[in-house]
Formats: sequence, C-alpha cells, structure tokens
Amino acid sequence: GFGFHPLWAFADHGPDGSGEPLAVLLRPGNAGANTAADHVTVAAAALAQLPRRLRRGRSVLIRTDSGGGTHAFVGWLHQRRLGYSVGFTLPDTAAELIAKVPAGAWTPAYDADGQPRDGAWVAELTGLMDLSGWPAGMRVIVRKERPHPGAQLRIVDPDGNRCTAFATNTRRGQLADLELRHRRRARCEDRIRTAKDTGLTNLPLHDFTQNQLWCAVVSLALDLLAWTQMLALASHPARRWEPKRLRHRLFTIAGRVAHHARNIVLHLAAHHPWAALAVQAITTLRALPDPG
Repeated sequence: GFGFHPLWAFADHGPDGSGEPLAVLLRPGNAGANTAADHVTVAAAALAQLPRRLRRGRSVLIRTDSGGGTHAFVGWLHQRRLGYSVGFTLPDTAAELIAKVPAGAWTPAYDADGQPRDGAWVAELTGLMDLSGWPAGMRVIVRKERPHPGAQLRIVDPDGNRCTAFATNTRRGQLADLELRHRRRARCEDRIRTAKDTGLTNLPLHDFTQNQLWCAVVSLALDLLAWTQMLALASHPARRWEPKRLRHRLFTIAGRVAHHARNIVLHLAAHHPWAALAVQAITTLRALPDPG
C-alpha cells in the first residue's frame, strides 16, 4: 500500500482478551507519526465503541508509543480524565537528568512474567524535569538497561545503557509495575502482524477511499477472528493461533453442505486431523445464547 499509512486502535483486556480492532484511520503516506489530531480522531472513535460509562474516567487506559506523546494529545486525554501511558521522547539533556537520579532511586525492572530482570532498572524523572507545559499530574518514568549485543545506542543514552521513558497519570503502583504495564502495549504489534496476515500487508487499490473500504474489510476480518477464538476456542491452544495457522488447520477443512428434513447439514472430512476441533468450535458457538 504505497502512499497510505493506517493508524489503528485495538482493545486489550490482557493476554486472554479479545484484541479486536476498535478503530482505524487511513492516512496519506506522508502523515506524521506523532500527528496529534489523528491520534485524537482514532482514540475518540475507539472510545465510541465502548459502553458509555467507560468513555470517560481512568477505568480506561490509553496506551501509545512515542507518537502519542505530544502536548495536544496528552492534553486531550487529560481533559477527558482518561488514564494514559504514552511513550515520551527524552530531551537532549536526558543524560544530565538521569545522572541526577540517586542510586537508591533505581529499582529493578520486571520481565514479561513480572519477575525482576537482571540488567534493567526504572526510576522517576518527574521531579527533575520542567513539565510546566504538560497537564497537571503527569509523571515521567525512565527505564535503563544494558543493551543487547548489536544494539545501537543514542547520543542521549548515558553510561552505555539504553534509556527509554513513558508518561502516565497513574498515581499508584510500583514503578516496575507501571513500566511493565506500559511495555505490554507491544501486544498491539501482535495485532498489527495479524492484520497484515489478514490483508493489510498490501493495500491493493489506487484510490484513497477504496483503500479506506479495504481497511474496513480487514477490520471486520480481525473482529471475526478475535471473537471466534475467544468464544469458540477459549479452552484450546488454538485460542492463540495466528491467521496463517488458522487457515492451514481449520479454515481449509474439506466439507460438504447437505439439505435434510429442512435442515442444513455440514459434513466435514472425518480423516482431517483438525476436524474434531472444528466440530467442537461450531458446537460451542451454537450453544451460546442469542445476543439479540
């Protein structure tokens, strides 16, 4: 899709959540990564998909990478009293600021399992920075870690450590817990990868409006995948399968539709190794109450 740059918002209820897309905005390819107006548009559209009681207040957490760490977008989130955890670009004076953090203020960061990680630490920079132009209550938390072999350091990274930061308005919680919560935003990258496997890799049409429709079709496909897995495959490892594996194992099972006694009967190939799972999934879906 040369010339187009979609911006997505996904729901995240943890590793066992649905992960369905809430909103997508197709933008020109020259659109800036940190365009606040686009972030506001997508966030507002995503919130409109939630129950009304969740559209304001800190019961909802908005997470973005550093593209969302702008004054205008954070100000909009603050105005709506939403919780946020957004990537924060450290200033050129970051090395001097980080050097002022007392040694005892650094606490071990957590790994993905919530256990202390060797060679990674977190600390708060809020009191050492001039945040007068940012909304009240915003905190800046920095993470430093020993770089992986081959990693490129930036000129602002001090003492040979890789440093990243994020901003949040959450007042409670251990710094390591807040940093891990922010880092789990990377689940969004899993959703993007799934979207690419479902048609987003190449936007096939030339017209901008036509590709908007294509993004809507991809979004619908992601919705169907997310809810099918959550409702029909919840107790099976297939709950975490990605589209390529689902297509290979479940969606290409040979079958035949028959009509008998005014009923439609689906016959699946009994010899297929995943036919039993498909039958189990269909049976589970049929047993669910009618949402209407």
